Order: sequence, then C-alpha cells, then structure tokens
Amino acid sequence: MARAIWNGAVIAESDRFELVEGNVYFPPEAVKPEFLRPNPTATVCPWKGTANYHDVVVEGQVNAGAAWYYAEPKPAASNIRGHIAFWRGVTVER
Repeated sequence: MARAIWNGAVIAESDRFELVEGNVYFPPEAVKPEFLRPNPTATVCPWKGTANYHDVVVEGQVNAGAAWYYAEPKPAASNIRGHIAFWRGVTVER
C-alpha cells in the first residue's frame, strides 16, 4: 500500500503503483482529483519524455507543481503513462 499525504489530507492511496527512480507513481484512479489543479509547468526527461504538472490544493493552501505525470511517455517509461507522482513536501508512505 502506498499513500500520498499533504496538509493532513490523503491525496492518493493504492496497493498498485509503479516505482521509478525512487518515486511512487500512482495510477490515475488512485488519486483524488478534488485535490489537483492544472499547472502550466512542463519539463523534459531524456528517457521518460515530457512531464506535466498539477498543483496540490488542500483547504485553500496551494503546493504549486507538487504532482507530475507523463501523458505520453517514451517507450521505456510506458508503464507510468498517466500515473501521478508527488514531491515538494507531499509525504509518500509505502
């Protein structure tokens, strides 16, 4: 079981996840969409592709760009297509 928590709220929880480079990638259905807001940031990883970001919002507090995902990853990272990972103070327990 993996769980992502920020500001006292469970943002994601699942017994199914992908572990890549030490990051837990949650399947999209395991993430509570009410805590995510689109963020315009995009970055590029040489082997995974372009990452897009979400802000994590809990009780009016915003953690900008604290969630990311690869909508169209490169073939080597196809196992994380659409999965969401967290950072910037979001606690991920396993």
